[in-house]
Amino acid sequence: MNRKQQILIMLAALWPVVLCAQTTIYVAPNGSDNGRGTQAKPFASIDRAMLEARKASGHVEISLMGGTFYLDHPIVFTSEDSRKETETLTIRNHKNQKVTLSGSTVLKLKWVPYRNGIWQAKVNQDLVWDELIVNGHLQRMARYPNYDSTARFLGGTATDALSKERVSQWKSPEGGYVHALHQNEWGDFHYIITGKNNNGELVLQGGWQNNRRMGMHERHRFVENIFEELDVANEWFYDKHAKILYYLPPTGLDIKTAKFETPQIAHLLEFRGGETKAVRNITIEGLTLTHTLRTFMDNREPLLRSDWTIYRGGAVLLDGAENCSLKNCALLNLGGNAVFFNNYNRNCEVSGCVFSEVGASAICFVGDPNAVRSPSFEYNQFVPLAQIDHTPGPKTNNYPAECIVYNNLMFNLGRVEKQSAGIELSMCQSITVSHNTVYDVPRAGINIGEGTWGGHLIEYNDVFNTVKESGDHGSFNSWGRDRYWHPDKKVLDTIVENNFELTTLDVVKPITIRNNRMRCDHGWDIDLDDGSSNYFIYNNLCLNGGIKLREGVNRIVENNILINNTFHPHVWFKNSNDVFRHNIVSAGYLPIHIEVWGKETDYNMFPDSASLKAAWSRGTDQHSVCGELDFVNPQTGDFRLKDGSVAFSVGFKNFAMDSFGVISPELKALAKKTPLPSVITLDQTTDSEAIDFIGAKVKNLTTLGERSATGMDTTRGVLVVDVPAGTAASFFLQANDVILMFNKRPVNKLRDLLEARMSVIGTNTEVVIFRNQKEVKKWIALDGKK
Repeated sequence: MNRKQQILIMLAALWPVVLCAQTTIYVAPNGSDNGRGTQAKPFASIDRAMLEARKASGHVEISLMGGTFYLDHPIVFTSEDSRKETETLTIRNHKNQKVTLSGSTVLKLKWVPYRNGIWQAKVNQDLVWDELIVNGHLQRMARYPNYDSTARFLGGTATDALSKERVSQWKSPEGGYVHALHQNEWGDFHYIITGKNNNGELVLQGGWQNNRRMGMHERHRFVENIFEELDVANEWFYDKHAKILYYLPPTGLDIKTAKFETPQIAHLLEFRGGETKAVRNITIEGLTLTHTLRTFMDNREPLLRSDWTIYRGGAVLLDGAENCSLKNCALLNLGGNAVFFNNYNRNCEVSGCVFSEVGASAICFVGDPNAVRSPSFEYNQFVPLAQIDHTPGPKTNNYPAECIVYNNLMFNLGRVEKQSAGIELSMCQSITVSHNTVYDVPRAGINIGEGTWGGHLIEYNDVFNTVKESGDHGSFNSWGRDRYWHPDKKVLDTIVENNFELTTLDVVKPITIRNNRMRCDHGWDIDLDDGSSNYFIYNNLCLNGGIKLREGVNRIVENNILINNTFHPHVWFKNSNDVFRHNIVSAGYLPIHIEVWGKETDYNMFPDSASLKAAWSRGTDQHSVCGELDFVNPQTGDFRLKDGSVAFSVGFKNFAMDSFGVISPELKALAKKTPLPSVITLDQTTDSEAIDFIGAKVKNLTTLGERSATGMDTTRGVLVVDVPAGTAASFFLQANDVILMFNKRPVNKLRDLLEARMSVIGTNTEVVIFRNQKEVKKWIALDGKK
């Protein structure tokens, strides 16, 4: 008998024992906690089933039958619910039935007409009034300006949202909210209105939701929860003094038969343990989690010197968990974070889940600042050099580590809080983020808040449509700002030059970013900001924004493809040790204040000789080459270089183009397709050829006839031939215009214009055009949105 046969016999012998060790407890929305927890007589509550599970040995399954479980408090797991290492507790849907855990309460209302199409209903319950859901759809608090789905920021904003004239129309605005972008579009701020002062101005409390407190944007703000602004369909207002709900229903809604709900709790599931009493071996599977309170006013704790503040909570909160999992769940219509790993967590997993319509971030890993050596908590703060702890790594184990985020679909996030992400990593170590698809988010798809403590693996993700409601960011973003950081760049340069060993005391393990596809139309595809250090970045397909490295140390960037953009090195340290090699760029580099080009910048491929010669003139890329960017099939997303490309002569190697994003067929079928760019080749145009530019047809201004028609006195600039209505270009260009400057760069030829377009980070920039015999300067939005 061979070894394989022996193992099969042993497994067969054990199989009945395994079956006997399985305990199944049933729960149904129409069950009874006085029942026995059987399929015929299920319990009514998960709490009751958990008490029963504690009595059982072996594997335990709590099987939830189809329907909605309305929770008035979170389901809490403690160390008492833990299973032994060889046992598990699984809470899942029964036979793939749809099971929903909801933080809402269903309202019983008697509606009567009020005026102007508005209905009103008396509310007898004492409830939290934060959101209103009608027939499963989120409605909007009465707001100004009214919601506009075409607006880029915050669903529509107005400069006069807080003007005295507007405020004078509001009798009792207390309890209303002000939402605004950060002054520099670095996230957002939120305030509650507490009343009016003697000058008729609003009195506000809040503005703590961003760690760079520079005040709200002068234009991009709106107000909500103001009775006088109840004027369009789907808006509502609750008068807490009179206990009356007002609602303006859309056409066709039968208000008397519609289902009205309002969320009452911020958390649905909580794992409450710690390093010494961890919650172990529990899996949540196949459930829909929905309807939680917004938490934007509780978002106030700074995350070290990153731009973030945080609320330590979510629909699922894991605090002190080991080997716990969330699998194949849907987390939808949530007011705050969806999943939050707080402080000590080890070997936990989130996989196969869908996240959509989430108020803040999908998944956050945030450790304890008391585990950080020599911490500082605001950009301008610093630790004096003599007081810096020189011990590498964390002080305690109170942080998330060795966890996995795998095969999840995340979209329509940051519905309320714009300083948010698909995945946020802060004060944690060795988190694997693999095969996720993230899109339609206001800021980064994946964000690393600082160097503590590295070791992360970011691979095979598909991240696009990012930085949609902010600026100066990327599809992937990181900060360093570790213990040695100083806000004065000259002082910082001196610290790094003389105390290099300090730079990696926090990021003690390298962070790897590989085999991802990223596209950011409002920033960089990969943005390593302010001191981000100890990164290995390779085999990434960057579709629009290129790669940026600000100051930092020990970054190796190799074998990446940068479509329609290039490498952006900014203000490097003289002894950075950075390496940029074997990469494909679509234009010449765009450096800012680079004196020393790291350890190695060479063996790359440029699209043309002019870009390569510009690199030579700076002393880099002595072995780099230039040639045609001839891809296998860019229309279908295959950006491998064809055989014979000169890129292979300098060490570039093709990598797979069919492994990005989610892998399960169900999630693939749900996911939006990545928008693929048309490849711009700077040297392929002739003087007579017109090309597409943000929807317009443009060409080099060359002939005397064109000079005469436009009124130009020289043959320079780019002539606008045609501007179809509805394109982004139609907001600022007309046929017969001549583009002279773009993003403060002179435009003499098409090449200049295309390179200037690549230099824009964000959607707003300045353009100078020649129109009607004079130069006109315009501040424009390239996406054509307000």
